[in-house]
Amino acid sequence: MKHTGMKRGLQWNVIKRVLCYIRRYRFRVALSLCLAAVTVVLTLYVPILTGDAVDLLLGAGQVDFAGIKGIILRIVTAMLVTAAAQWVMNICNNYITYHVIEDIRREAFHKLEILPLKYLDAHAHGEIVSRVIADVDTFADGLLMGFTQLFTGVLTIFGTLFFMLVTNVPIALVVVCITPVSFLVAKFIATKTYDLFRLQSEIRGEQTSLVEEMVGNLKVVKTFSREEAVKEQFGRINDRLQACSLNAIFYSSLTNPATRFVNSLVYAAVGVFGAFASVRGGISVGRLSCFLSYANQYTKPFNEISGVVTELQNALACAARIFELIDEEAQIPDREDARELTDVQGNVEMEHVYFSYQPEQKLIRDFNLSVSPGQRVAIVGPTGCGKTTVINLLMRFYDVTDGCIRVDGTDIREITRGSLRTGYGMVLQETWLRQGTIRENLCMGKPDATREEMIAAAKAAHAHSFIMRLSDGYDTVIGEDGGGSLSQGQKQLLCIARVMLCLPPMLILDEATSSIDTRTELKIQNAFARMMEGRTSFIVAHRLSTIREADVILVMRDGNIVEQGSHEKLLEQGGFYAGLYNSQFADQGGSLNYLQT
Repeated sequence: MKHTGMKRGLQWNVIKRVLCYIRRYRFRVALSLCLAAVTVVLTLYVPILTGDAVDLLLGAGQVDFAGIKGIILRIVTAMLVTAAAQWVMNICNNYITYHVIEDIRREAFHKLEILPLKYLDAHAHGEIVSRVIADVDTFADGLLMGFTQLFTGVLTIFGTLFFMLVTNVPIALVVVCITPVSFLVAKFIATKTYDLFRLQSEIRGEQTSLVEEMVGNLKVVKTFSREEAVKEQFGRINDRLQACSLNAIFYSSLTNPATRFVNSLVYAAVGVFGAFASVRGGISVGRLSCFLSYANQYTKPFNEISGVVTELQNALACAARIFELIDEEAQIPDREDARELTDVQGNVEMEHVYFSYQPEQKLIRDFNLSVSPGQRVAIVGPTGCGKTTVINLLMRFYDVTDGCIRVDGTDIREITRGSLRTGYGMVLQETWLRQGTIRENLCMGKPDATREEMIAAAKAAHAHSFIMRLSDGYDTVIGEDGGGSLSQGQKQLLCIARVMLCLPPMLILDEATSSIDTRTELKIQNAFARMMEGRTSFIVAHRLSTIREADVILVMRDGNIVEQGSHEKLLEQGGFYAGLYNSQFADQGGSLNYLQT
């Protein structure tokens, strides 16, 4: 009972939120309701006219053709007005539905932009895409069906009931007595389908996530011959989706036969009672035909509404998942008194810093670092020791759990994120390019750069030669992340050129040359050396030969600095760094044995 109450509360909360979005278009909602009322009234008026026409057919030679002609004209007029009203009503319903969907998608996308990285790291990208795209589309289908059929169906039920009571009260009461059966059927279906459709939506998101991951990493899958394993994983998810979908479809498919059975009961009851009443002279044949038409129209909306309820359950389940994303806690906003970081000197301090991605898994503990302006700091250590985490903290992609980080003497939590990140230039191992021209990608951080500045930066990064070999040079359009037109090394050169064009006061190079050949790397190291002069630089590298010239080398292990000093000094100590450095020039077996210890 408690679980049922919580579920109903969740559904009601979702409905209230949907109504809040719809309320913005209250004028069109009111217009749609008025047009629905006009449609229903005219639709119910036609059976009365038809009954009157039947009563004018008294027998052979006793047909009132003049009266029938007038009735036919009124029927045609009513049908034309009904068609026009339905056309305008559908326009209103489509406008309301797709503007509500636009509002929800815009809000969901805005939330994605301000979500903390810990949410994006903890959720598969395909599952998030499924919520914003597939779930919203499913919600749109249910909402449109609700507007199109729910309003009209409810008004038809009440309108038909009113006309039946006016025509013949006893027969109308027979219809009313059988009506609760339809409500029981609708309630049973709605109760069963909500949880099933919600589970279906979640499994579909899991499936989308797997497909997105496999498509994005197809080369890795083929390299390690994981095709069969991935197919088996997809098959397991697909089997779960099939089982859940079959259950959901089974219960939702009960709607049509169950409501048709109720329809037949009502129609048969009206026919039997009406026939007896007609024999006794209590109702004319024309009125009985009118009543039979009403009985059919009265029960038909129950059939439609039951189907709408099923679709609405699916739509509400999808809406709940969308609202879960929208309701996620956003990253902590900048303080109201946060200041802009200007005239950056590059003095960076980390005092007693503690941080962990998961509270139960400690990572960085009591981390202390002081970097003077213009210093080159290299961070080395085995995989998982916290090197990239330090970069994430410096850029404030994550906030420290305890302690503080200062730039030029100011806690970075008191600095706007935009100005802090503008002070850094980053080149990462994972490249990021957007769809557009080479020029647009290079000038992303400095849109007002001149062509001469752009070409100079590209030449410094040794990217100019391959750019000029492209079809349109700097105006060549590339796909997202370079598409298939650029190699990984070329994409990394473009990212390096982008930073060289901006020349920010602080630099972060995280495996910045990992995809570049050795000869080009030596040339770029010289360009980096010139660029880093007078700039505070943080260098993360696995190839230790690339960080020999660093002013300070921080050796990390298990989230702590275990050694610190220059390259020569650390080698003389013969400690962890010396072993790590020498292992790169030892045979493969010796290297593996060292790293395992």
